[in-house]
Amino acid sequence: MNRPLAGIKVLDLSRVLAGPYCTALLADLGAEVIKLEPPAGDDYRHVGPFSHGESALFTLNNRGKRSIVLDLKVPEDQALAQMLAEQVDVVVENFRPGVAERLGLGAAALRAANPRLIYCSISGFGQEGPFKDLPAYDLIVQAMSGLMASTGEEGGGPLKTGESIADLLAGLFASWSIMAALVQRNSTGQGATLDVAMYDALFSVLTTSHALHLYAGLLPQRVGNRHPLSTPFGCFATSDGQVVITVLNPRQFSALAQLVGAPQAVDDPRFATDASRTEHEPALKALIENWSRKLTTEEAIAALSAAGLPAAPIWDIAQAISNEHSAARGLVSLLQHPVLGEAPTVGQPVRFDGEKPVAAVSAPRLGGDRETILREFGLEKRA
Repeated sequence: MNRPLAGIKVLDLSRVLAGPYCTALLADLGAEVIKLEPPAGDDYRHVGPFSHGESALFTLNNRGKRSIVLDLKVPEDQALAQMLAEQVDVVVENFRPGVAERLGLGAAALRAANPRLIYCSISGFGQEGPFKDLPAYDLIVQAMSGLMASTGEEGGGPLKTGESIADLLAGLFASWSIMAALVQRNSTGQGATLDVAMYDALFSVLTTSHALHLYAGLLPQRVGNRHPLSTPFGCFATSDGQVVITVLNPRQFSALAQLVGAPQAVDDPRFATDASRTEHEPALKALIENWSRKLTTEEAIAALSAAGLPAAPIWDIAQAISNEHSAARGLVSLLQHPVLGEAPTVGQPVRFDGEKPVAAVSAPRLGGDRETILREFGLEKRA
């Protein structure tokens, strides 16, 4: 199995989601991740759903790691954590800004002792700035980033996404920045201090909102399940549900007009361009649904696909997991777990030379690897 990060040692001081997701991605790629937990364990160990007493969220986001319990309020355990940091390549933390420094585990102190160290801090609003001390919950970041304001039904209120997207994006960008810093270290010999903010991460991916506001001077409007700039590009009613239709160019629109029995729409000035179609979206949607409502979703997709038009059903997670394509792509793996036996795991999605790296084992027992870790780092006499 391809392990691009084999030999890289990571000390994971993080908990809950953004940090653990980051280090899980690193573990998938072969990094050795040591998860330092407080005596009560990562908060996610106590959040359901549970299987045989094990948290599903913790299991999914802490695959491939080893666990050591240290109480960072105790000077002796602080010293052990500092000595571990002297021997690793990467430290990841997501304390509130300033907490790591108070524990003797801040970037300046650890990098002074280990100049090659890559130190990555993940927080809600970053290590600097007027908002740095605000609570770092995903919903707060979604609310303040602009995402919620542009998400929701037309005429309705703002909506959050169905996942903790700010946490996950911060974890993803953290792993990306760590790997970039590792490449830089290979040429300079020096580590780096990385500041990853959930707010910055989520804000950075709102490209449609940026285009509308920064270039057109407009505020994005809530438009439900259709695209705010392109039409027809959204959900359309069928006799038994909805079908997603995505049309982006004149050739596709002409083919769609023929298919739905309205070839005259191609010459209708309301539908002449993508922008004009978006302006007159309600009329165009009614025209399309006059056709689609007479068909089942399956029949509509078959007809659209035969005409060379992108179309899809709306699946739930069970359907997204259980189809033959997901199986062929290996989207879900079974990893050995100390309690669950085999634990379903969704690893990183990229294939390297045709192979999809995934962590060797599932999540660890709380503190289950303490003796082994201390022995490997030559610290067993310090415990």
